[in-house]
Amino acid sequence: MKEKPVLEANGVNKYFYSPDKTRVLKDVSFRVTRGEFVSVMGKSGCGKSTLLYIMSTMDTDYEGEIRIDEELITGKSANYLSAIRNQKIGFVFQFHYLLNEFSVLENVMIPGLKLDQKPREELEQIAMDKLRIFDMQDHALKKANQLSGGQKQRVAIARALMNDPLIIMGDEPTGNLDKKNSDIVFNIFKEIASEFHQTMLIVTHDPEFAKGTDRIIEMEDGYIIQQ
Repeated sequence: MKEKPVLEANGVNKYFYSPDKTRVLKDVSFRVTRGEFVSVMGKSGCGKSTLLYIMSTMDTDYEGEIRIDEELITGKSANYLSAIRNQKIGFVFQFHYLLNEFSVLENVMIPGLKLDQKPREELEQIAMDKLRIFDMQDHALKKANQLSGGQKQRVAIARALMNDPLIIMGDEPTGNLDKKNSDIVFNIFKEIASEFHQTMLIVTHDPEFAKGTDRIIEMEDGYIIQQ
């Protein structure tokens, strides 16, 4: 059975105006199907992070069409897009963006609290389950600033999984880590992909990371040159 597309871009163009009009994405079209672990590669400035922000609905100023879960989301209201992000997208960034004044457990719970569909006790249980995937359950009550860089990134991935998203999007999630921690984070992504059939779209400049994914979308000068 053919897997359904989770994410689709059709003829996406993006312009920056600073001060001249510059086309930064050029007729970008691709799709990611359920359970695929896809990386986006390309030199700095090729448009890969810009593409990720558009696909994640955080940037709505583009030409073309974006579909998430086969639903056209281009032109939808900010509130509607915010709800889609909360329900269907988990984010992992280069910087973990954990809140230092909160415990590890509370940080992981944040997307669930935002979605506001389950009681707090249930969310605590779910958050603990996610921490167990990364062997971080013993750190649940520590403050985020008591963790190492690699541990913080593991917590950030656990947080991204909190609402069982349709797709996880990452922007250079290993960009700030040394080789050892990069490998740990990559192996976690690989495990999530195989064990949970989790769909992932990860922007990276690390060829080794990309090589381990199911498919590489390669970008150059705003175009997709290989996918």
